[in-house]
Amino acid sequence: MLAVVDPTVGTNRRPVAVEVGDGSSILVGPDNGLLAPAVGLVGGATRVVELRNERYRLEGAARTFDGRDIFGPAAGHLALGVPLSELGPEVDPAGLVPGIVANAGVHPDRVEAEVLWVDHYGNAQLNVDLQDLAHLGDSLVMLAPDGRQPVRRADCYAAIGTGVTGLVVDSYGLVSLARDRRNCAAELSLVPGSAVTLSRLDGDDAAAGGTGSVPVRLGDRTGSGT
Repeated sequence: MLAVVDPTVGTNRRPVAVEVGDGSSILVGPDNGLLAPAVGLVGGATRVVELRNERYRLEGAARTFDGRDIFGPAAGHLALGVPLSELGPEVDPAGLVPGIVANAGVHPDRVEAEVLWVDHYGNAQLNVDLQDLAHLGDSLVMLAPDGRQPVRRADCYAAIGTGVTGLVVDSYGLVSLARDRRNCAAELSLVPGSAVTLSRLDGDDAAAGGTGSVPVRLGDRTGSGT
C-alpha cells in the first residue's frame, strides 16, 4: 500500500517502508504517523526500512514531491519483486511516529483504550474489539476527556437513539463510540490519541446516568455510517 499525506515534505522526517503481517503486505509512506493506525490494525510491524537507496528513487533537485520521487518508485519496485532490504537500512519499529499504535490495556476490572482515528461522521474508533471487552460483561461505563458516563449498546448507528452515546462494531471489526446523526467525537472532546477507559457499570454510575444514558450492550457489525 502506498499512502502519502506529507505536510512536512522536505524536512528530516523519514521516508519508510513497513512490512506487516509477517511479510504479507508492505506499507510505504512518510514516518509522520500516517501509517501507524494501519500498522496497528494488522498487529504491528515485522520490519521497517528507511528509503535511502538512491537506485530506487527518481533523480532531481526538488525536495517537495516525495510522493513522485521516493514513495511511488519504492512502491513500484516492491511490487515488481525487489526485496525490502534493498531499499535501505532497517530501523527500529518502536521509533516510528507516533510509535506504532499501542494495544489496549486489558485489566480484570477495566479496559484502557485509545482513540485510533475519527471518521468524517465523528465516530471515534477505539483500539479494542469485542474480545477485549468480553470479561467486563454487558453493562459498561466510559471515562473519557469530557467526563464519565454510561453508554449503550447499538446494533447499528441509527439504533443508538437521540442524545445517547453508543458502542458499535465498525467495518474494521473494532469498537467505535458514536452518536446517531451527531458528531460524537466533537461532543465528547475526543481526538486521535485520546484515552478512554471502559469498566463495569456499578450502582452509582447507573444512578448518575438517569438522564437518558443506559448501559452498553455491544452490538454486531451492522450499518456503515451515521
